[in-house]
Formats: sequence, structure tokens, C-alpha cells
Amino acid sequence: IAAAALHRDTACVAYTYNDPVIFAEYAIDTAWACRERGIRNIAVTAGYISKIARVDFFAPMDAANVDLKSFNDEFYLKITGGRLDVVLDNISWLVNETETWVELTTLLIPGYNDSDKELRELTGWVVQELGVDVPLHFSAFHPSYRMSDVAPTPPETLYRARQIGLDAGLRYVYTGNLHDPSGQSTFCPECGAMVIRRDWYNTNVTDLVDGCCMACGTKIAGVWR
Repeated sequence: IAAAALHRDTACVAYTYNDPVIFAEYAIDTAWACRERGIRNIAVTAGYISKIARVDFFAPMDAANVDLKSFNDEFYLKITGGRLDVVLDNISWLVNETETWVELTTLLIPGYNDSDKELRELTGWVVQELGVDVPLHFSAFHPSYRMSDVAPTPPETLYRARQIGLDAGLRYVYTGNLHDPSGQSTFCPECGAMVIRRDWYNTNVTDLVDGCCMACGTKIAGVWR
């Protein structure tokens, strides 16, 4: 994998589908092999891992997108078989005690985790425990497998969730799994200029130089090369 990435002049390798915690040893070995070749590593994970194992797993990971599936203990226990407190502790550790760049994603499932109350609690926790610069993505749910009887997430739910995040003070809140360029693009938190335009999988850096907004010079949170 590392050799193939180097041959293709690939900047990063992402570990996902399924959660790389499941194949941790393989992911760790591959990530170190990539590191040796100057290739960065991204873990896409639910963040459900023990305190002992997380140190070795995230050591070679340059970035992580962690699924914060809900802000409700009952949801985690019933739907995922896991525990919310474990995930929150790992997210807090990653952001506050490591050099790994962290972004969060919450899949909004109608009737399960999309209430205003829960979204306010979730975004409030992010602001208080992680800071306003941690990006938060709200993604649309599509019926599948054991949840085929649940309706798709209406676009309005994602717009509402994004606004709740912005109102809480978060600077980078995004919508996902739908066509919404304004909700997927990055705006300068100081002057409001669009610095990165995203439309589905198309990404264009518009007004960003050396990680700063061209219009006002404000530093945009992120990892820039």
C-alpha cells in the first residue's frame, strides 16, 4: 500500500470501510510504512477503542475523522452496542493531547438523534471540550440493511443542525451526503469570505494562501501543505 501510494504520488492514505480499529495491527503497520515514505495517514473511525490501544493506533495517524454517532447513552447502547463516554473520552484525548488533526461526523437519523435538544448538547460539548475550530460534519442518512424502514434524512434537518452548530459558536460546520455547496464550503470566520468551495467531491481552493484568508488575513484552522 505504501509503495503503491508513493508510485501514484498520493499525498495521504485513509483507513476506512470497515473501521480500522478492527484491523488495527494492519493499519498501524501500514501507516508507519507510509510515514517512512512521507505519506500522511487518515483514520476514519467510530473512536471506540481502549485507552491502552489508542496510543499505538493513533501514533502514526496524521488526521482522524471520528463518527460521533449520537449524544445519547441509550442510542449508543441500543443501536451500536457501545458507550458514549468511551467515544467522548477518546475524542477529547485526540484533540487536546495529541498532534492528530481531528474532525467529527454525525449521521443524522430521523427520530433517533436529530432533536434540537440533542444537537444543542452535542455542539455545546464540542465548543466547551474541544474548541470552536474543530470541524463538525452533519451527514444525511439513507435507509439500508437493518434500518431500511427509517426514512431518509430531509435536507432541512441538515440545514437546521448546521445552524445550531454555528449558533453554538463553532466556526466550521458542514452538511454531507446531499448537494449543498454553501453548507459544504469553508468560510472565513472573521470576514465571511469563501476560502474553499466544495460541491460534492469537487474541491476548489478559492481565496486561501498559506492557510490564511486572502481577504482579511485570518488564519483558517486546518492542515495546509
